[in-house]
Amino acid sequence: MNGVDPRFESPVDRTIREAVERGDFDDLPGKGKPLPGAGRIGPVDENWWIRGYLEREGVPGDAMLPPSIQLRKELDRIDETVTRFVDERRVREHVEEVNSRVVDYMRHPMGPRVPIRRLDADEVVARWHAARERRRAAARPAAPPPATAEPAPGARRGWWARLFGR
Repeated sequence: MNGVDPRFESPVDRTIREAVERGDFDDLPGKGKPLPGAGRIGPVDENWWIRGYLEREGVPGDAMLPPSIQLRKELDRIDETVTRFVDERRVREHVEEVNSRVVDYMRHPMGPRVPIRRLDADEVVARWHAARERRRAAARPAAPPPATAEPAPGARRGWWARLFGR
């Protein structure tokens, strides 16, 4: 026997058995497919369900980090963040907002201690201007070569040039 007393069936077991008999579980999505991660070899991650939820909901993994590490990562990525801004005023506002959070962290540190310092707005703006100029230079079309009076060696002259001896 399978270890279940045939004389007693719990209400939950009875409901499941009746649903199976009616065929309620026959057309479920994923029927016949393996469970995600079932064949994986190696240590089992006890937080697999959290990672799966974050992935399904589109939440970045950084959202689970302590505030000090989140702030440090934001400071490291400041140049990539400000590239999308179109004017210097907005860059300075963003730097000021990040600096206010740095000061708040320095007053009331939470999480692991990581080296954090305030940003210099003038340095960030200078790097922003330099990156903007590099993007503009890359977007500019190359200047055409200067026109020459003589055709290139091996190039065929047009019939007007041959007609007038040029």
